[in-house]
Amino acid sequence: MATFLYKLGRSAYRRRRLVALLWVALLALAGAGAASAPAATSSSFSIPGTEAQKAFDLLEQRFPGGNADGATARVVFKAPEGQKMTDPANKAKVQDVVGELKSGSDQVASVTDPYTAQAVSKDGSTAYVSVSYKLSGMELSDETREALQKTGHDAQGQGLTVEIGGDALQTMPETGAGEIVGVVIAGIVLVITFGSLVAAGLPLLTAIIGVGIGVSSITALANVLDLGSTTSTLAMMIGLAVGIDYALFIVSRYRAELADGREREDAAGRAVGTAGSAVVFAGLTVVIALVGLAVVNIPMLTKMGFAAAGTVVIAVLIALTLIPALLGFAGSKVVGRKERKGLKKADDKPNMGTRWARFVIRRPVMVLLVGVLGLGAIALPAASLEMGLPDDGAKPASATERRAYDLLSDGFGPGFNGPLMVVVDGDKAAADSTVSTIKGLDGVVAVTPPTPNKAGDTSMITVIPKDRPSSVETENLVHEIRASTGDDVLVTGATAMNIDFSQKMNDALVPYLALVVGLAFLLLMLVFRSVLVPLKAALGFLLSVVAALGAVVAVFQWGWLGSLFGVEQTGPIMSMMPIFMVGVVFGLAMDYEVFLVTRMREAYVHGERPGETIVTGFRHSARVVTAAAVIMIAVFSGFIGMTDQMIKMIGFGLAVAVLFDAFVVRMAIVPAVLALLSHKAWWLPKWLDRILPNVDVEGEALAAPADDPQDADPDADRRLVKV
Repeated sequence: MATFLYKLGRSAYRRRRLVALLWVALLALAGAGAASAPAATSSSFSIPGTEAQKAFDLLEQRFPGGNADGATARVVFKAPEGQKMTDPANKAKVQDVVGELKSGSDQVASVTDPYTAQAVSKDGSTAYVSVSYKLSGMELSDETREALQKTGHDAQGQGLTVEIGGDALQTMPETGAGEIVGVVIAGIVLVITFGSLVAAGLPLLTAIIGVGIGVSSITALANVLDLGSTTSTLAMMIGLAVGIDYALFIVSRYRAELADGREREDAAGRAVGTAGSAVVFAGLTVVIALVGLAVVNIPMLTKMGFAAAGTVVIAVLIALTLIPALLGFAGSKVVGRKERKGLKKADDKPNMGTRWARFVIRRPVMVLLVGVLGLGAIALPAASLEMGLPDDGAKPASATERRAYDLLSDGFGPGFNGPLMVVVDGDKAAADSTVSTIKGLDGVVAVTPPTPNKAGDTSMITVIPKDRPSSVETENLVHEIRASTGDDVLVTGATAMNIDFSQKMNDALVPYLALVVGLAFLLLMLVFRSVLVPLKAALGFLLSVVAALGAVVAVFQWGWLGSLFGVEQTGPIMSMMPIFMVGVVFGLAMDYEVFLVTRMREAYVHGERPGETIVTGFRHSARVVTAAAVIMIAVFSGFIGMTDQMIKMIGFGLAVAVLFDAFVVRMAIVPAVLALLSHKAWWLPKWLDRILPNVDVEGEALAAPADDPQDADPDADRRLVKV
């Protein structure tokens, strides 16, 4: 592989104008496609194989035109102190609102009058108007949303408290200045690392180009592939982080090759041949982790994983081709002023990485115990993990959706915000029998009479639980209804979907871990030609990801330091968070493992003793790995400032996971374990050594100072696997 990538790097350096032109053309083409494509809508959400999904499918079949996927809104009214919503004046105001909502947009499917639909609380203080739309929340026009908000605002001006809940106000997650701050911090870190504005600018420029191509392509294909509006956010988050890091490692290796006296073209080729090999394998681990999300069998999650994986592939290709091309344009400016004047030479004296590595080698047991016990303590809250999907009750108290949620809870009971929809596949007698059974269960506040379809072979029943939607009691009620009724009775609705979704994620976690860790283990055996190093890498990852989950639980579920991170409402952790963190963090964790340990392996192959290889690896890579980790943390932390609770949680979880994995696992636990294992760390059974192909990530074929690696070893191409 090193030979092939060496040639690719030199070729890109020589033909830099053509390479740069091709990437700019791709960016322009993707941008044009995104600009001409229809706006992205919310991805259709389905959970194949679950009872809740079967019920929705049955409703679509038996209740044609029922508009099950359409957006809904609840306009909630609260009477002033001492008044009731049944007072003539207040009643007239509400009926005016009903009329305005019916005529406010042609996207409105139906509007219910609270006084005929029994939507007034027992004490008369609260009432609500239900609005159904023909389109989903993301598909509604701005005029329709504005008409809804204006109607509520006008009614509030007449003395009533009016709040609006439901998904009709759903829009794209708002982006704040956090992402920009993350990129700025990344730029500062790069300048400090390289001491050159040009060298610092290259990773930022190429990462932005890669993300631009990836996100624009996703936007262009969003409606065709039903990708949804949040897919591009994930792709941008992952693509920006890995794009900067991959370019950072190749630029850093290029500078090191120049410091060793290489000519620029040869240095570019060798940088791509060595660091580029590590980039390829690091990128493959991220791609495996993201594509592996298909194991969960949730279409939305699968599409998010594939789209983000595509952005990672673009980042790898840009690092291997565009970076050497831009290095050709940069000339000597890629090196700091002191290096250009000969006032400073890289690696001519021990640096912080060298000193830290020697400290760990002297006290490996102490470092190992402190690292493992520290992360273990942080991981303890993960034992209390409660999972669910966020609803309006998880929104900030300043949001009208949250205030509407609270008004309905106060006026009608906590369970009113999470009604259960029971679908009976049978005649009227079966539906009446189901109603009687459900009324006899604990935790049920109300059960509506069955609503049959035209054929009379299917009925819908609404069940109001006693407790809030995300409570354990409501979950138990769903299981009890399913156990108490026959196979022809299906429970669905948003609350039941959340429960089934969480269960499906739990069931998929172990198979997903086995697939991703197993494939990556085989991949890392190819890279390091060792059994224990990949095993240590996988165990270290599990420790860091569980610790990160513990931190997420402490902040978002328990509320510890919640105000510091803008968490206004605690609650269950998003159901997809554990499996999502496992996928993404595993890929990113392997990045640092590959970049750091590959340099150690390179030194070991060239004859250094095990302890010396650790010092060599840290001398060459610790500063760059540290910079890469800080950049990733800064990029992910930028998403903590977003208003969307899901994106905020993902940003925090990934930032914390990178912090733990890079600075505790890879920088402390890994060298401590390698120091304790000594030569055994690189042990590989002879029979396995014969089976595994030699991909030459360390660049053995490039060791001789020749213009072309084949000059140094004419048999190199026959001995090495071509990729």
